[in-house]
This record gives sequence, structure tokens and C-alpha cells, in this order.
Amino acid sequence: MQSRYFTINDVPQGTPGRELFELHETALPDLAEGEVRIRNSWLSVDPYMRGRMSGVKTYIDPFTLGEPLEGAAVGDVIESRHPRLAVGDKVRHMAGWRDIAQLPGDQVEPLPGIEVPEQAYLGVLGMPGMTAWTGLNQIAGMQQGDNVLVSAASGAVGSLAVQLAKARGGTVVGIAGAPEKLEWLASHGIEAVSYRDRNAQQLTEALQAACPEGFDVYYENVGGVCLEAALNTLRTGGRIAVCGMIARYNAEGPAPGPSNLAMVLIKRLRMQGFIIFDHWNDYPRFLEEVGPQVANGEIDYAETIEEGLERTPDAFLALFEGANTGKMLVRL
Repeated sequence: MQSRYFTINDVPQGTPGRELFELHETALPDLAEGEVRIRNSWLSVDPYMRGRMSGVKTYIDPFTLGEPLEGAAVGDVIESRHPRLAVGDKVRHMAGWRDIAQLPGDQVEPLPGIEVPEQAYLGVLGMPGMTAWTGLNQIAGMQQGDNVLVSAASGAVGSLAVQLAKARGGTVVGIAGAPEKLEWLASHGIEAVSYRDRNAQQLTEALQAACPEGFDVYYENVGGVCLEAALNTLRTGGRIAVCGMIARYNAEGPAPGPSNLAMVLIKRLRMQGFIIFDHWNDYPRFLEEVGPQVANGEIDYAETIEEGLERTPDAFLALFEGANTGKMLVRL
């Protein structure tokens, strides 16, 4: 059986170009004992993958030039030599960026039995959703009635974070850019503030107008002017959960820090970064709490879908243009 997959042919400087990605085809070997073969139906692309293209180990190994790229995927088992997995099982794994995956069965997990579309396990009930829940609850210690600010608030992580925060009863403000993203937030009862064409002071003023009493929690996805404005508008004793800083992922040199970093001291703020893989043991707790809310429609989620394996690099690059509302997915 043939498998088509993407590789990268160089380490990008700045924003990757489409020419960085190459599509290959190879014949798969016979299954070894303990392996499974999966026909992927959905692929996930995520901002963290940009860091894996740097050639430098961070919290995860970098991609290897010329080798298949990796990412979360959902598919159907089409052949198995693993006792736990049978043909027809729907599963999730990390052998994405390809149409047919072959890997050890111990690296594959059957999808949970919650009645949701299978691709939800790559988004709202997958790593992005788990990241939103963990940042608010485990890192920021969100309490009932807290005022919460979320950047990239219409993205895969942010769009769940604002809904979970709103359920706690405080004022929730989401920062986004495109008009349709601001409209999505407003339609869900979230105060929406645009960062477009605003410097840190202008964004500060817009956030103060949206929540004059200030914020108890800031969920950080962006960095840059968003972080600077958040430091200005957090209340004394505020907490910052740092999930990502997409504003600097394609920077070609060191990014300047916020000019008002002293606010961390003045306001006695607590700022903590986290990597979701360190908290994955809590996934069953997250699924028990959030899964039923998604299944019964209490939590809404958006998806931006590209069609076909060939469009996977385009879907990935679109993340850095803010082209997605909710989770960016590729349907095979």
C-alpha cells in the first residue's frame, strides 16, 4: 500500500514559504507485530508546529528534514497486528501530514465514546480544548466571578477559553482581529476588542472601556502589544497563563519585551507558562467535564476546513495570517 506524506526541505527563516513543503509517496512495508495501519480522515495543523521547524530542540524534538512531518490526526484502522485495536476502530494519533499512517499500536488511542463528530477530538475535545481548560483552571486558578481576558480569542484554544470563562460569571473580553471573528465573539456574549491598527496604549484604552474594573486572569496566546495592554489592565494579584506567543513565532530576531514589565512587580502578578503535554494525565477530567457540554450544545465551537492532503501546508501557513476561526483542520 502507498502512503503520501509531507516533508520540509529546509529550516525556515521568518515566515515559511509554500516551497518549503514537499509531497512524497512511498510503499509501506508489511505490518510488524504490534503495528497498525490507519487511513487518516482528518489532520490537525497547529501553531506549535512552527517551532518544530526551527531545527532546535525546545520542549519537543524538531522535525527532521526529509522525514514525514507529524501532527495530530483521526482515522480508521484498516489493518492491525495489535491486540487492542481492530479493523474499523476510529482512533487518534500523531502521525499526521499523511494519508495512510503506519505506527506501533501503543502510540494510538481509540476515540472516546462521546457523541460528537470525530474531528472534535482534534479541536474542542482534543489538544486545543484541553489547553484552554488547563490554562484557566490549573495554571491561572480561575474562580467564580473572575474577570477574564483572552487573546486570539476566536482561535482553537481561545474560543473555548472564553466560553469556559463566561460560565464562571465574570466579565469576559476577547481580543481578535478580523470583523467576522469579532462578530463570532459578540454572538456568544463575549465583549470583543480588536487589536488591529492599535498600539499598546490604544489597546489598553479599548480594554479599559470594555472592563473598567480590570481583569483577574489573562489567557495569553499572542504576546506583543496584547501582553503589554494586558499588564496595564490586570488587577492587583492577577494571574497570567501563558499558552503561546504567536506574534513572535516567525520573528527573524529577538522580539522586544513589553515596556511595562514592571507591572508584574507593582501589581504582584503571577505569570506562568505551561506546556500541555505536561498535564495530559488530567485529560480524563477535562473530558468528563467538557465532553457532555460539547455533546449537548452548551459549548459551541468553530472549524475552518481545508479539503485534501495537498492543502495541508496551506492550512498551516494560514494560521499565521489569522485566517482561521476556531480549529484549523484538513479533511481527507
